[in-house]
Amino acid sequence: MSTWATVFLGIIAMATLVTAILQVVLLMAGWQLVRRITTFVEDMEREVRPILGHVNSIARDASRVASLAAAQVERADQLLNSAVVRIEDLLASLSETVIKTMREGNALMMGIRAVMAAVQAFRGRKRGRGEDDEALFI
Repeated sequence: MSTWATVFLGIIAMATLVTAILQVVLLMAGWQLVRRITTFVEDMEREVRPILGHVNSIARDASRVASLAAAQVERADQLLNSAVVRIEDLLASLSETVIKTMREGNALMMGIRAVMAAVQAFRGRKRGRGEDDEALFI
């Protein structure tokens, strides 16, 4: 073999060695980076876990409050509907009572007018006779 071939073979061997060393260094750096990221994620998970517990607790409380509020609104709606029905019944009953009373009062007034008319008619007849009788005796 020639010296040039030996030199180029040595250069190729050195380049392969440098490439292998760089790959090992990069592999080690990558491994350390993965460990750091894993440690960071685990730390974040430990810190976030209590926060998530609080968020879950808040969500449960909010859900409970929403269901209680919905129940209260439903009760208020039922109460209001019941009150409206009662007021409508009261107004209908009051209207019937007023109309009935007015009819009875009207009938009573018509009866009194009839009695008054009868009394006036009776007096008118009596006066008419009295005047005729007086005219005869004068």
